[in-house]
Amino acid sequence: MITSFLVKSLDRTIVVAVAILLVLAVIVPALNLLTAPEHPLHVPTYLVSLLGKYLTYALLALALDLVWGFCGILSLGHAAFFALGGYAMGMYLMRQIGARGSYGNPLLPDFMVFLNWKELPWFWYGFDMFWFAALMVVLVPGLLAFVFGWFAFRSRVNGVYLSIITQAMTYALLLAFFRNDMGFGGNNGLTDFKDILGFNIQADGTRAALFAASALALAVSLVVTSGIVRSKFGKVLVALRDAESRTRFLGYRVEHMKLFAFTVSAMMAGVAGALYVPQVGIINPGEFAPANSIEVVIWTAVG
Repeated sequence: MITSFLVKSLDRTIVVAVAILLVLAVIVPALNLLTAPEHPLHVPTYLVSLLGKYLTYALLALALDLVWGFCGILSLGHAAFFALGGYAMGMYLMRQIGARGSYGNPLLPDFMVFLNWKELPWFWYGFDMFWFAALMVVLVPGLLAFVFGWFAFRSRVNGVYLSIITQAMTYALLLAFFRNDMGFGGNNGLTDFKDILGFNIQADGTRAALFAASALALAVSLVVTSGIVRSKFGKVLVALRDAESRTRFLGYRVEHMKLFAFTVSAMMAGVAGALYVPQVGIINPGEFAPANSIEVVIWTAVG
């Protein structure tokens, strides 16, 4: 009876949370765009962007909760997946600048012209198309998580050792992206964005749309993660979190289950980073900082 009550309560919690997010996705943009600045219910544009940024942080915390809260994997490297998704979106936004940059080069971003790059690096091709950038937002973090998890989980690396390795991975990426010859803007990163999907990124309507997209992404992620953890697969995840050796003894491929959850979590973090970048207007290697990953752990623990 108690278990049934808790299950029903969880259902209501998810439904209420999703409903609130959907209402916010409509109400906040409406109060920003349809009310005069002097109106007491007016939501200023800066607040819309600030709330949108908080929603992306919530999505990142939700991604970590999937692997930590339900799988027992304390990742101190989720800032890396967040930043990789942000860089993928930042590369698309940089390609949209075109000849409007300070140096007027229609193909090369300003930082490449300044550093005397003669041609666009191969890994920048395709980022002039939104669908390709959106694919990379989930594919790059997901692929990194898959490769990392494949070796870590097959080697049965657990506990504090896994946490240290994930943080080492994040720090390695931080050092790599700080280098000017990596082709990602060095310590300055990517900034001075102009358009997204042909719309002025500074316009009130665009800011409102980005907020709505963040709220919808968080709502969808809540439904997806709830479906995962409440399924039979999710129950086995909890079992391996609490007693991994027993779960393995029962015949479950623990490393495969961990790998799936870790990869899905990384893809969610990448989406959060992609929504974060156009709302704050910059992405730089500082997003890879190990302290950022520790902050996410604190958010998740408190939440």
